[in-house]
Amino acid sequence: MRISQEQGLGIGGWRLLRALGMKPEVCHLNEGHAAFVVLERARDYMTQTKQPFDAALAITRAGNLFTTHTPVEAGFDRFSPQLMDRHFRHYVEDLGISMRDLLALGRQNPADESEAFSMAYLAMRGSGAVNGVSRLHGEVSRRIFQPLFPRWPQVQVPVGYITNGVHMPIWDSAEADELWTAACSKQRWDGDLAHLERNLRSVPAARFWEMRTSARKSLVEYVRKRLARQVAANGGSTEEINQAERVLDPNALTLGFARRFATYKRPNLLLHDRDRLLGILTNLNRPVQLILAGKAHPQDLSGQDMIRQWMEFIRKTSARSHAVFLSDYDMRLTEHLVQGVDLWLNTPRRPWEACGTSGMKVLVNGGLNLSELDGWWAEAYSPDVGWAIGDGLEHDDDPAWDAAEAEALYALLEQEITPEFYSRDGAGIPADWINRMRESMARLTPQFSANRAVREYTKKHYAPLAAAYWQRCSDGKTAEELLNWNREILQQWSKLRFGSLQVKTERDHYIFHVPVYLGELTPDAIRAELYAEPLDGDEPIRRPMDRREPLAGAQNAYHYTAEVAANRPAEHFTPRIVPYHPAAFIPLEAPQILWYR
Repeated sequence: MRISQEQGLGIGGWRLLRALGMKPEVCHLNEGHAAFVVLERARDYMTQTKQPFDAALAITRAGNLFTTHTPVEAGFDRFSPQLMDRHFRHYVEDLGISMRDLLALGRQNPADESEAFSMAYLAMRGSGAVNGVSRLHGEVSRRIFQPLFPRWPQVQVPVGYITNGVHMPIWDSAEADELWTAACSKQRWDGDLAHLERNLRSVPAARFWEMRTSARKSLVEYVRKRLARQVAANGGSTEEINQAERVLDPNALTLGFARRFATYKRPNLLLHDRDRLLGILTNLNRPVQLILAGKAHPQDLSGQDMIRQWMEFIRKTSARSHAVFLSDYDMRLTEHLVQGVDLWLNTPRRPWEACGTSGMKVLVNGGLNLSELDGWWAEAYSPDVGWAIGDGLEHDDDPAWDAAEAEALYALLEQEITPEFYSRDGAGIPADWINRMRESMARLTPQFSANRAVREYTKKHYAPLAAAYWQRCSDGKTAEELLNWNREILQQWSKLRFGSLQVKTERDHYIFHVPVYLGELTPDAIRAELYAEPLDGDEPIRRPMDRREPLAGAQNAYHYTAEVAANRPAEHFTPRIVPYHPAAFIPLEAPQILWYR
């Protein structure tokens, strides 16, 4: 069923676009599910130009962008060789290649005939650029795809990142829209967003608080109606339905937690100490209320059990007036939650939240975030816009660490969040809370909007990939050169070798000098570089080495030199050789690399 769905999405999707008369320059693969479009786009190009498959793929991949979303390698779709043969035995005839050639595109080791076919690997080998969906997810993805680029430093595995954004007009409440319109105009999302932060800072604190009070009241009214229907549908008594219609307090600090219930998202972290949580919820002077929603996969028994634990906690304790669990989680419910809650909770186990856009949706409505330092929050968080748990490190499935983070959650709620919400000035306004809310809305809403994300995709990927695609398909010569160059690299790479390295220090510089024996490769087919690992989060140093005079008494061998500042030990630097072609995506199209050491 899965492979049939993905054939429909990738192959059928491209045919649908063509039937509609569309000729996309750039095809954006959102996760590997659509990766069969790589094959169909190449087949379509073959039909139009009579080019063979390898040339068609080399040309069309320049216009493909692959965005990966999973933070775990096991999350990629894989199909057995037998399943691939059953579904593609006739299709490969249209491509003019063998089944073995097709399977090689989706394997880490193309020679391993038992290895399953990975949709992510196909997308990687059929695209001109690859990105994750947050800065941290880019780092995680480089680690995941490292096996495809053996001996390349992890930091140079060709996976960048563009952090997701959400379409703010979909998620803002009527109250929030009114505030934004008065401060920044109805056309605030058109064009440059730089003015939003400046204009929002002029809004009085009382206006922010009015907006939040009204939105919270609307949410409570919605939850009461929905919960009453839910209780009635489950056969509840008249008394239980009446209780549902009175649940929650429109003036109390309101927390929201809504998402798929899965173990890695740790939706039950707040239940670690139930008595302590109950004390936070039922505090007479500073009450807190919690609205939960979500569903578990039909086969995820652990996720289903976590939902049962929450239902039991609410039903059997005094939390029933302060916490509700809403079933049938959908986008309509999400819309109400993100518009009305004061604080959005997110507690994934780092780094398993690739991005986590739910927390972005509260920004436009003045909601604040309390989240693990994972996904988007790892780059958005600062103490003046919200709260965070975690130390920025990975702790796997560690019960002791889960307990420590539960303790951090309780401490933040007890000692910082609740006191700040209920600390009011003479006008009844929580000044510190509003200041934090203002900073969050002004700084984070534009940054994590779809407007920013689409602009970044256009500048970083869409426009360059469109240009590369047209360069390759305009006359056919570029593609032919690339194919010949790639064959030369594959056949001759093993004959490359270095001579002995010499390093001299002159004043404040090192001068590196090394002979390079090119075998049968042309000098223009490679690039010699001096490389040093990054320090303190900086970029790695890549200094091109200049080709000097030929080596006396040797064929196709040259002296290479480079000069760098002596601000690090000389042993930090090492020469290396990488493939080079001005039109090639390195190392996506040529993952070879040779190190001096």
